[in-house]
Amino acid sequence: MTYLPQAKRFDWSNLGVRVASAIVLIPAVLAALWIGDWAFLLLISVGVALLALEWGGMSAPRAPSRVAAAITVAVLIGLFLAHGGALPLAWGAVIAGAAAAALVARGVAERPADAAFGVIYIGVPCLCLMWIRTMPQGAWWTLMLFAITWAADIAAFGVGSALKGPKLWPRFSPNKTWSGFFGGLAGAVLAGALMTFAPPFRLNPVAAGVIGLVGGLATMAGDLWESMLKRRFGVKDSGDLIPGHGGLLDRVDGLMFAAVVVAAARLVNHLGWDH
Repeated sequence: MTYLPQAKRFDWSNLGVRVASAIVLIPAVLAALWIGDWAFLLLISVGVALLALEWGGMSAPRAPSRVAAAITVAVLIGLFLAHGGALPLAWGAVIAGAAAAALVARGVAERPADAAFGVIYIGVPCLCLMWIRTMPQGAWWTLMLFAITWAADIAAFGVGSALKGPKLWPRFSPNKTWSGFFGGLAGAVLAGALMTFAPPFRLNPVAAGVIGLVGGLATMAGDLWESMLKRRFGVKDSGDLIPGHGGLLDRVDGLMFAAVVVAAARLVNHLGWDH
């Protein structure tokens, strides 16, 4: 009988640093979310620039700033168009920006297509986030997105650390376990359902739980996808911006995938699925 390898024990030595980082960052994110408009646009714009720098450093170490600048400009053009309500133009700008970024990266990146992918990888979730926030009840839907991803991450970490067990995908992410995976999904479902008790949020708890489930799956998928990308680029972390966590991409990889899923759910709700 073949047994799956067991996950390594978590290094608890930097837990305090992780918690301190969260205490600083989460209130700033929530404040920008609640204010909306320019504050939320500024938050995402800063995030775009930082993510682009990390992507440039991983994908084009010979000229990271050049690639990061191309990605930042491409995504921000789309983001500002989306903020102004011109969503079709925003999507077109991201697609055109991806092609332009690949041209800029020619000769300085091993694979210029990585620059184009960086625009899509960063740009699509950012446009989805902006669209969710600008829709009716946008603050609540965005808060539900954050609640689902945070709950999935925290529950996966807590359950996986406590129960250990077989690894989920040892080739790319040696510390993630099946127990953490199912714990994360349970946390995401619970977070989605509980959000329906926060007025004036209007959504059936069962429907919200389903959104939590698919959002949790997307969060896990985003985390694993980034682990695969880091292995491909030969790096341990995407950067060292956040003490105890690594780079910004290490923190929002799951959120980026979940934003697309929740945006799809918000679109369905907007088209008539209210209860």
